[in-house]
Amino acid sequence: MERSQLGEIVTPLLDWYHKNKRCLPWRADREPYHVWVSEIMLQQTRVEAVIPYYERFMERLPEIASLASCEDEELFKLWEGLGYYSRARNLKKAAQAICTKHQGIFPEQFEEILDLAGIGAYTAGAISSIAFEQARAAVDGNVLRVITRLTQDCQDITDAKFRIQVTEDLEKIYPINGRGDFTQSLMELGAVVCVPNGKPKCEECPLHFLCGAYQNNTQLSYPVKKKKPARRIEQKTVFIMKYEDKIAIHKRETQGVLSGMWELPNLEGDLTEQQILEWLAVQKLTAKNMEKITHGKQPLKHIFTHIEWHMMCWIVNCESVNKDNRFTWVTAKQLENDIALPTAFKKVYQKTNL
Repeated sequence: MERSQLGEIVTPLLDWYHKNKRCLPWRADREPYHVWVSEIMLQQTRVEAVIPYYERFMERLPEIASLASCEDEELFKLWEGLGYYSRARNLKKAAQAICTKHQGIFPEQFEEILDLAGIGAYTAGAISSIAFEQARAAVDGNVLRVITRLTQDCQDITDAKFRIQVTEDLEKIYPINGRGDFTQSLMELGAVVCVPNGKPKCEECPLHFLCGAYQNNTQLSYPVKKKKPARRIEQKTVFIMKYEDKIAIHKRETQGVLSGMWELPNLEGDLTEQQILEWLAVQKLTAKNMEKITHGKQPLKHIFTHIEWHMMCWIVNCESVNKDNRFTWVTAKQLENDIALPTAFKKVYQKTNL
């Protein structure tokens, strides 16, 4: 089909959605706070993984005001495991702006929503349509995959101009009623039927009779996407440093990956035992013993968007700790209950079975 014919998808897609939509906790109502938090959590994260985080977050922070006043450490602990902690920081920053600029009421105007920290065109469109029934499209990878297969469009979906064009085309066909449902129906179709990996479930698709890719058996040719550059690999030596019943942690710099988060002490490169002893001496620490933890022949890996960490892990039992060392020493219970440790370091900690 041509993009000029997109209006034909509205009725069959809404009918399908009303019969087949998943029961998700953030769909229980149209409260903008709920829509907003769920959309931020769902960025880069599977629905199944988000559900328990969302429920725990809402139990502890049921209103915008409670989010705005939440201490960072508690917020990060609630977010622990979701990754991309800048999302949590921006949630709090936006909540504070809503409380100061909008009297604690989530703004309805698209431009005001877009002005909030951490909210781009996709999230603003989702909130505007789902919470406020506005004719605003939320165009992400799922939606672009559906549209390019329907229309057999070979344009690069990473091109911002193409995304804007698709957004404008979709907003022209929004129904008078059920605009939020239409946004969610496109999301749902891309998530569970016109899937991103592997063969789409065309036999379950309410739009297959309109789909050019289905009719020509070219589904896997779409979407067209510019190949990403290879991730940069960084070698890390990560330490589980113990003294009596305490474990050393450290705050990362305020810039760069995992900025401002707690971390296990670590250094660039795959260090030798002698290099580690020399570094410990500089830190005013004395090692009673230390052991390299191996994970088969491969280092422990953690993947960020543009970087891949290859982590070698050492357990260091400290004989003495100078009070002037730069680390914070916490118990295993504190680390478990109170301190948000990013997933990369959590992997190391859990592998050591401490």
